[in-house]
Amino acid sequence: MSYPRLPTPEERLADAKKLSSLPPIVVICGSTRFMTEMNEADLRETVGGKIVVKPGCDMKSPHDLWSDPVEAEALKVRLDDLHRAKIRLADEVLVVGDYIGDSTRAEITYARSLGKPVRFTHPDVDPAA
Repeated sequence: MSYPRLPTPEERLADAKKLSSLPPIVVICGSTRFMTEMNEADLRETVGGKIVVKPGCDMKSPHDLWSDPVEAEALKVRLDDLHRAKIRLADEVLVVGDYIGDSTRAEITYARSLGKPVRFTHPDVDPAA
């Protein structure tokens, strides 16, 4: 006797988003050196009718929350985990900037492993190109 296959968490999330009639969700990825460009991309994607999630912290800018180097390293790990969760939530990824570092490259690889479409503001930096 065979049993029906249970939907994966990703499939259940996709179904819930469809049932809720949510607009597409786009996650912005890229180096935080491009925060100004990310804000512009956020504006354009929002005006285009999409829900936008993006990095919420620019750890390259001084702040009390990451002034201690040990705490900053632990925060970086938590923020990386949080950003991967944003990628799982999103329907697509928009990579901002004309430079791809190791973290962004890992995010692109992760998104593609999940079958997420990935767009680039600068397509020539696509590691798969």
